Amino acid sequence: MHVASSTPASFPPTPIGAFKMFCRFLLVGLLSLTTVGAMAQSDTKPPNVLLICIDDLKPTIGCYGDPVAVTPNIDDLAARGVRFDRAYCNQAVCAPSRNALMTGLRPPTIGVYDLPTHFRDAAPDVVTFSQHFKRNGYLAEGLGKIYHTGHGNRDDVDSWSTRSWRPKASAYVLEKNLAMRKPDAKGKVRGPATESAEVPDDTYADGLIAEEAVRRLETYTKRTDQPFFLAVGFLKPHLPFVAPKRYWDLYDESKLPMPTVNTAPRDAPSYAGTSFGELRNYSDMPATGEINEATTRHLIHGYYAATSYTDAQIGKLLGALDRLQLADKTIVALWGDHGWHLGDHGMWCKHTNYEQAARIPIIVAAPQGGRGVASEALIETVDLYPTVTELAGLPMPVGLDGQSFAGVVADPNTPARNFVTHVYPRGGRLGRAIRTERYRMVEWKKPGDARDTAEIELYDYQTDPLETKNLAASAAETVAMLRANLDAQPEAKPQWRRAKK
Repeated sequence: MHVASSTPASFPPTPIGAFKMFCRFLLVGLLSLTTVGAMAQSDTKPPNVLLICIDDLKPTIGCYGDPVAVTPNIDDLAARGVRFDRAYCNQAVCAPSRNALMTGLRPPTIGVYDLPTHFRDAAPDVVTFSQHFKRNGYLAEGLGKIYHTGHGNRDDVDSWSTRSWRPKASAYVLEKNLAMRKPDAKGKVRGPATESAEVPDDTYADGLIAEEAVRRLETYTKRTDQPFFLAVGFLKPHLPFVAPKRYWDLYDESKLPMPTVNTAPRDAPSYAGTSFGELRNYSDMPATGEINEATTRHLIHGYYAATSYTDAQIGKLLGALDRLQLADKTIVALWGDHGWHLGDHGMWCKHTNYEQAARIPIIVAAPQGGRGVASEALIETVDLYPTVTELAGLPMPVGLDGQSFAGVVADPNTPARNFVTHVYPRGGRLGRAIRTERYRMVEWKKPGDARDTAEIELYDYQTDPLETKNLAASAAETVAMLRANLDAQPEAKPQWRRAKK
């Protein structure tokens, strides 16, 4: 507690008067300490944590300024907390991005850039986000997609107090779409890229995840022995763009925003973009060539519809927090694992270092944090782990790449990082990107190779916000400055491989 100090002139001139005044101040101080101690004893239970993870969600959200997005519940969460407008993932693909969230370590630190490799194969002793809370007395539970568990990857049992939970639901319900399913190039059975059906929310996985999350919250109110750390991972708007018809009906397809730049940046390395093979795996998508205008418009419609569907499920969680009187006792953090190309640069899906793939939504609503405000602070996915740790008053784990931005949650004008970094691998090369307020520089080379083997991309978002031209060849001083910052970080590890017997 802060007590204003007196000036020397405020004391009586006599020694006896000074002594009486000293006693008076001492008494006030002791009473203040007693009051603080009583307040601490009256509510010693740490805050709960609700971590909301959303697959493939870019900032196509009303509170982020999207003029057509219908996302009232995420908007409501932003009104309860702090919206971060310059947040970035550490790699624009599911498994490495989620590893970064849960370990607080960047992909180059772990050496895992692919989907199949489990992070503990490369970093067996790491203490994860939820595991740290579990070790500090929390009940830690995970629902839906937190870790990437496909492509041979698996969940992490050490992260949870109880076995993580996933719903059983079909990706499609319409007979015509079920009939269109066929194996893709890797043998996984996929149907069309979209579905709109007149069904209730709990027909699909996200509706079931929301219902289970509400049930868990109701259960927690009956527990007084420990706080909870509940991670809820929603699957949409990840492909296929499937949502009940009423969410499609929220949008007039003819009025949806269309991409204005349809080509890759000039003078960029040919391998820096993506051929969007993920989208081409769906049975009604062309195997090669461009996506025509009608299909582009329909896919954008599907993405917005799927986003609104998941937004409605988030509303059920926020409503439960209010109804159960948990809102003022819970830190809520919403995080999208990476962005998504919606036809910009002629690209689809994620899998690049460009702005549309790397920029993500992060919103943090904490009991003692700002409300209804936005921050321009540069932050990365790895920063969420230490931030929520500090907000919860837990001891800070050591050895993380992330740094806490809890101070920004309290005061959105507080600065954070000078720059953020992220990566994407391509054909043996690793594109290591550094993003400042104005620039993005990408250094493409094989991990461990000499600096002079690298190809460089540079974009100036002050003069070229849509990334139409690589400026590296004409801005040597800027490139050198940004590379110096990148060089201050350890050299990236190569992709982890199991030793051959």
